Amino acid sequence: MTDAEDIDLFWAAARHQTRTNPVPGYLGSYAGDAVAPPAWSFGGSPEQADELLGLVLDGTKTATASALWDYEHDDEPIPRVGDLSIVLDGADHPRGLLETTHVDVVPFDQVDAEHADLEGEGDRTLDYWRECHEQFFRTHASHTRGFSPTMPVVLERFRVLYPR
Repeated sequence: MTDAEDIDLFWAAARHQTRTNPVPGYLGSYAGDAVAPPAWSFGGSPEQADELLGLVLDGTKTATASALWDYEHDDEPIPRVGDLSIVLDGADHPRGLLETTHVDVVPFDQVDAEHADLEGEGDRTLDYWRECHEQFFRTHASHTRGFSPTMPVVLERFRVLYPR
């Protein structure tokens, strides 16, 4: 099975289980029926994707952070409340349907301890969050601006609607 087929099958099951679209409209299927939400994985490696996915599926990780400059460089919209996405494991298999529940954009050096705790990584402290995220942003950026303590960071909270 190809990755696209796997995602389509997952999306069909998730739509049914979460009643994302229980009844088609009079004029045909709802657009959400036809197109799966964006699919992506956490982290910068398959191992990190699996580790962070585990934290999501056990309820420890309910937030994430991304560099706004990456969204801009990749010409991608930032998440909005209500957006759905499919989170993949390290082998690119769909493992959960997420719904975005809150989004903020703040400078890196203004991320607070509450957000660090919600990310659920390491010892869940702000010091740990800053250290590992600075390293991640330096290593895995798609943009060419480098790292700055005042760089804008997209803070996203989410909930798992459907785990696989």
